[in-house]
Amino acid sequence: MSHQKEPAIIPIITIDGASGTGKGTVSQLLATRLCWNFLDSGALYRVLALAAQKHCVALDNEKALEVLAEHLDVQFIAQENKLPKVILEGEDVTDTIRTEPIGNSASIIAALPAVRAALLSRQRAFREAPGLVADGRDMGTVVFPDAELKIFLTASPEERALRRYHQLLEKGINVNLSDLIEELRERDKRDQERTVAPLKPAADAICINTNGLSVEDVVNRIVTEITRKKAFPVISTLTGMKLVEALEVTE
Repeated sequence: MSHQKEPAIIPIITIDGASGTGKGTVSQLLATRLCWNFLDSGALYRVLALAAQKHCVALDNEKALEVLAEHLDVQFIAQENKLPKVILEGEDVTDTIRTEPIGNSASIIAALPAVRAALLSRQRAFREAPGLVADGRDMGTVVFPDAELKIFLTASPEERALRRYHQLLEKGINVNLSDLIEELRERDKRDQERTVAPLKPAADAICINTNGLSVEDVVNRIVTEITRKKAFPVISTLTGMKLVEALEVTE
């Protein structure tokens, strides 16, 4: 009897990595190219961190955060060529959740097992036809371990901090580059050492170092890996086309 894994009905590509590796932008661009759904899992933790702040819930109150996560009133509204609009309790918080303080708070609560368990079903609900590109830190190891293709992006703290530094300057926000590097190192340590779903590549993940690479460079590298995967042309279709054919059309 064959013990080969049956192909999933709805295919998934997971893109994991530390903060600042470019996984969010890469994932969104890849999802757009494929005409697939997109999950920014980090946004869920950021929204929860903001909700905790709004409702005066301490970041170490695991039980209260679990309840808050289970009843999180949040909507993600797709926008063309942009990240989804995020609505928390009727308020547009799309920009607010992207601030450094909220990002740091999200990293803290993401280490809590009860919080991760509470958000797991919400993340898996994004798996809808024709396919899903999922961006996060444990997409390939915990949330979608059966994904057809798993990517893990890396970059040095200095490179990632510099990217963030320029992003913030473009928004008119003055920051200290040294502080950003230190914050990233602290966040990496926290993410890598947490007891539940630590940041690490899946055993079958393809690791890509993004130092010196553009977003398009990384997306094209992933497209190359997709075309090498024999499973994709067999199980994935876009408006009647095989996935590889669709990629060739959209490039």
